[in-house]
Amino acid sequence: MERTLPPFRADHVGSLVRPPWLIAARQEFNAGKITHDALRPLEDKAVREVVAMQEEIGLHSITDGEFRRQTYLTEFLNPIGVELRQRTSDDLVYHDDHGGTVPATKAFVEHRIEWKQSVNVEAFAFLKSMTKETPKVTLPAPTQVHLFAGTNGINKSVYPDIERFWDDIVAAYHAELKALGNAGCTYVQIDETCIPKLADPEIQNVVAKRGDDWRKLTQKYASVLNRIIDGAPARMQIAIHHCRGNNAGMWQAQAGYDAVAEIMFSEVKAKSYLLEYDSPRAGDFAPLRFMPKDKIAVLGLVSTKSTRLEPASELTSRIDEASKIVPLDRLCLGPQCGFSCGFAGSPMTYESQLQKLQRIVEVARSVWGT
Repeated sequence: MERTLPPFRADHVGSLVRPPWLIAARQEFNAGKITHDALRPLEDKAVREVVAMQEEIGLHSITDGEFRRQTYLTEFLNPIGVELRQRTSDDLVYHDDHGGTVPATKAFVEHRIEWKQSVNVEAFAFLKSMTKETPKVTLPAPTQVHLFAGTNGINKSVYPDIERFWDDIVAAYHAELKALGNAGCTYVQIDETCIPKLADPEIQNVVAKRGDDWRKLTQKYASVLNRIIDGAPARMQIAIHHCRGNNAGMWQAQAGYDAVAEIMFSEVKAKSYLLEYDSPRAGDFAPLRFMPKDKIAVLGLVSTKSTRLEPASELTSRIDEASKIVPLDRLCLGPQCGFSCGFAGSPMTYESQLQKLQRIVEVARSVWGT
């Protein structure tokens, strides 16, 4: 039951732990101590090494680890007109497992959203030249701009009608996907963390205080994703990654997919999903019953928030449990999120990441064959 098209039986979300010397170089670049011309060859070296690591493990989905990005959000959203700042106090926070919180990122849109040129094509071309496997590009979802903006992040003098905002940002995604398609990209993953968060009563209260109904917001976010998917090149596979936030191992929401599953799986037009399923916060597999028969679920059973290596028997047991709801031939295995969603923010080490990726491939081979 090996898959020759993405998502693959052993897949991953995209971001990977940077080597310490690349983190140090990015810190120097951020501080203005080195130029982008000095940073670039170091990024190239790191990408070559991380591509070789993925291939050696046996992965067929290859990314550049998002090594050229400050965070998974910034390098696409900033150029089209979204500013991301750290909140000082607001309604969205990240939680740790000990009751601690930190403010979440806030999005600001002070000018019209406008795509001018692709920020991913050059990085993709380098990645594609490095591998004979399937190179994957990741993009943050536009829904995150809206949820992270709150009541005042999207300037009402720029967008008195919020539908104009959605029109402009969807057009920017269409332009980016077209440019990637022209460069030969066939696998794009959209990182969408908002719809699962809307299943959490705490987040539902947050959006209610803003004057929004979480049910209507879920429908709106689904329709925006569909508009983007409808505009993708014909040969491009669009996968949606859903999680509940990941900031250096911290999380933003806790609730199963139950409240949003029917819309998420039945109405969104994506054919594949990479789903967070590494902890009780994600709930059980019952919501997968809404997955239509032509869709694939990558079960994110391996945690990127903990260095604990999941036993193979634990993973095969959970795959077996999920297969009672969705047939095994429509399931795959991966981590619940990226290993490092920002250039330095991860509780993972390179070695723990390597062991987890090896375990994913090992279990996928034992369950589905080579």
